[in-house]
Amino acid sequence: MSNGRAFTATRKTGPETTSFVKDFFALIKIGIVNSNLVTTFTGMWLAFQFTDGHFLEQLDIVVCTMLGAAFIIGGSGAMNNYIDQDIDPIMKRTKKRPTVTGRFKPGQTLIIALSLLIVGEILLFTASISAGMWGLAGILAYVVLYSMWSKRKHVSNTVVGSISGAIPPIIGWAAVEPSLGIGALALFLIMFAWQPPHFYALAMKRTEEYRAANVPMLPVVKGFKRTKYSMLGWVVLLLPLPFLLPELGTGFLVLATMLNVGWLALAISGFNTKDDLKWANKMFIYSLNHMTIMFVSMIIFAVLS
Repeated sequence: MSNGRAFTATRKTGPETTSFVKDFFALIKIGIVNSNLVTTFTGMWLAFQFTDGHFLEQLDIVVCTMLGAAFIIGGSGAMNNYIDQDIDPIMKRTKKRPTVTGRFKPGQTLIIALSLLIVGEILLFTASISAGMWGLAGILAYVVLYSMWSKRKHVSNTVVGSISGAIPPIIGWAAVEPSLGIGALALFLIMFAWQPPHFYALAMKRTEEYRAANVPMLPVVKGFKRTKYSMLGWVVLLLPLPFLLPELGTGFLVLATMLNVGWLALAISGFNTKDDLKWANKMFIYSLNHMTIMFVSMIIFAVLS
């Protein structure tokens, strides 16, 4: 009998545990954590390559940097969920967040967020003072400048939010080379220019939800045509930025240019499309592939160059 009850209890606990883990990952926005860790690692890897550093000889810095970045990004995501718990129930995209369903109460969310941020900063400062300071800058940019200030007040909220999204590669670079350099600036600018067309595409898909939540996203305030012009402008701005990384060689520059020209062609096609939402979805998917291929290729070409 006792074995039977134990087996039953285990079966009941399993799905609960799985659900808790899934909700925790949703709370910290694990997708954003993962994508930003790719850019963090790229910044760190390029710094090692450009300064003739030895990756395997400094694994302590690598571990502290990657864990620290993961924690502050996850903590910032949890803080965003804490701040947005009043508008998240309105939007279909966010109404199943654990702060809305009640899985995590406001107090619990705040404790988790602050704990992750504090531990993450300790790890980053252990890697280098510069990495810790840039980590603080990223937190302030995302939590204060974006989530608490611009998101609900200004149509430029996406551009403001792009500052925080461009900082992770700098954190990675600063952990290895605190003084930074033109390579770190290049990574920052590439990520900064990449984000508006990426998020404007998402905003177009969710325009009515943002309108209902009274969030002044560009498609809500200015309409689709104005948004398309803005997206085109940011993609054009992105075109010359890979050339700030000549150390990666001709192969990288050709690949990066092909990616950017492909995105430019897709952006231009939006002015003749009959289905704006279908086009926005294509832009969104292309942007995800663009970033992944761009940053992974940086790592590969840094080794080959």
